[in-house]
Amino acid sequence: MPAKSFARRVAGVWREVLGVVTSSGAANAGDIPALDDSGHLDASVMPVGYGADGKVLTASEALSATNLVSVWNNAGAESVRKADASAEGKPANGYVLDAATSGGTVTVYFGRKITGLTGIVPGQRYYLATAPGGFTATPVTGAGKIDQFIGTGISTTEIAFEPDDYVVKAA
Repeated sequence: MPAKSFARRVAGVWREVLGVVTSSGAANAGDIPALDDSGHLDASVMPVGYGADGKVLTASEALSATNLVSVWNNAGAESVRKADASAEGKPANGYVLDAATSGGTVTVYFGRKITGLTGIVPGQRYYLATAPGGFTATPVTGAGKIDQFIGTGISTTEIAFEPDDYVVKAA
């Protein structure tokens, strides 16, 4: 969708000017922002400290959009991999909204809501699953597995991401 336009007097002449969807910094000082195709302001037009709580990290394995992920120290480098309730060590502390290849970079989000899902039940509690990167509506059981609440369904396509500490199951 093209950016919205408005009339602005420039050097005594009325001109049609487009709103700015993404900012390149100081070069866009004084410009009027426009919403993107999703109906939101792009993070580049927001002041530092506002917007999504995310960080660009290197994926140590292939990731799919909406995977729950675990940030870890990969030989001294901050990396991200699929969270997994199968065993201790890979708790969910973020999620991705885009796919990434192993060795590629991806933005990891640490709060707000996971979007782009299907089949979510509003009000349902969700937990980290034993399927790497996944979630389930049923808490995980079994010795050595981790039970971690990750959030609540807020629509049929979104989970409010609010991960708790995890518990390693005894049985």
